[in-house]
Amino acid sequence: MIVRDRLGEFVMIEQDHHARISGEIFSYWQPEYYRGVKWKKSVLHAVANHDCGWKMIDQQPFWNDKKRAPYTFMDFPPPAKTLIYSSGINEVESRDPYAALLCSEHYVRFQQHDETPEAKQFVTSEKARQHRLMTSITDFKRSLFDFHYGLLQLCDNLSLYICLNEPGVNKEKEFPFFRKGIPLPHTLNVFSKGVLHARWLDSHTIGLDEFPLKQPITVSLKQKTVSKEKISKQGLIESYLATPYETVGIRLVPTEK
Repeated sequence: MIVRDRLGEFVMIEQDHHARISGEIFSYWQPEYYRGVKWKKSVLHAVANHDCGWKMIDQQPFWNDKKRAPYTFMDFPPPAKTLIYSSGINEVESRDPYAALLCSEHYVRFQQHDETPEAKQFVTSEKARQHRLMTSITDFKRSLFDFHYGLLQLCDNLSLYICLNEPGVNKEKEFPFFRKGIPLPHTLNVFSKGVLHARWLDSHTIGLDEFPLKQPITVSLKQKTVSKEKISKQGLIESYLATPYETVGIRLVPTEK
C-alpha cells in the first residue's frame, strides 16, 4: 500500500493500481527511445504487473500500531514482504517468463542489501530462478535486458512520483527521494542527463524536462481517502472496505523551456 498522511485522513493507493499507472506510461513510450521490439509486450507486462503480488494483501490493509497508520510497502514486515514478492513473480512467470525475469530483478535489487534471513533466502531463490529463465529464454541478451529493466525502473519511479506526492506540491515539500529529480538508470542512454526533472505545474499536471512519451497523456490514479475518525471507531479493514474508490486524472506534459 502507498499511503499519504493528511490531517484527519489517509490517502491510500493499492500497489497494483500504482503499477498499472507505470504500464500506462510505458504504453506511450516513444519508439525512438525503445530497443528490442520482440520483447515489447513482455516489457509492458512486467511494468504493468510488477506489483501484482500485493493485490490480495492490499484489499484488506494492515495497521501499524507503532506508527498509528496503515502499513506501507516501505515498512511492511520483511518476512511477509518476501512471500508477497515471490507470489507475484510466480504469477507473472505463469504468463510470461521474460516479464518474470524483469520482475525478479526488480525485487532482488530491493532485497540484496537486507541482512535478514528471509531476504537472503529470497535473493538466493530468485538468483536461481533468474539463471533458469535466462538459460531457457531463446535469444536472451543481457545488455538488452538491462535496458528493459531500466525502463521498468523509470516507469515505476514516475508512477511513484505521482502517488507519493500531494498533487500540486511545491518542490521543497515533495517526497524526499524526488526533490533532486528522478534518477535515470545508466542503461537508458537516450537521455541527456542522469536525472529526469519533474515538477507539479498544478494539482492535475506534472511537467517533465525531457519528455520520453509520444504525446502528453492523462493517467488514472485510483485511490481511497479514508477517515482517521472512522478508523478509530470501526478499525482499518472495515473502514477501508466501506470507503469508495475515487479516480483522479493526472496529466504528464513536457515542461516548457
